[in-house]
Amino acid sequence: MALAEEDIAFIKTHLGEWLTEQSLGKPAVVYEIELRERMVRVEEELKHQRELMRQGFEQVDRRFEQVEKRFEQVDKRFDEMLKRHDQQFFWLLGFIATGVGLVIAALRFL
Repeated sequence: MALAEEDIAFIKTHLGEWLTEQSLGKPAVVYEIELRERMVRVEEELKHQRELMRQGFEQVDRRFEQVEKRFEQVDKRFDEMLKRHDQQFFWLLGFIATGVGLVIAALRFL
């Protein structure tokens, strides 16, 4: 719902009054001091939030390092398994070749 031009004009004319009413009649100097105090509190909270974010990022980095180490361990295990399977394959191939050779030799003598 869009505001009409008259509504916008009304808001502009009364905005200063409303802000003055909200300050509860405090002088501008007191209001400025309160604003500065609020700004200091906000800055301190932002500093605290930055520190919390840094700690969170450090924890995430440590977790990634742990996961990376785990992947390296799994890779080593797969390499060992592949070596064992290769050896077993060659033994099986040798056994089959020997068996075929013995069968051919037995058939020649018969």
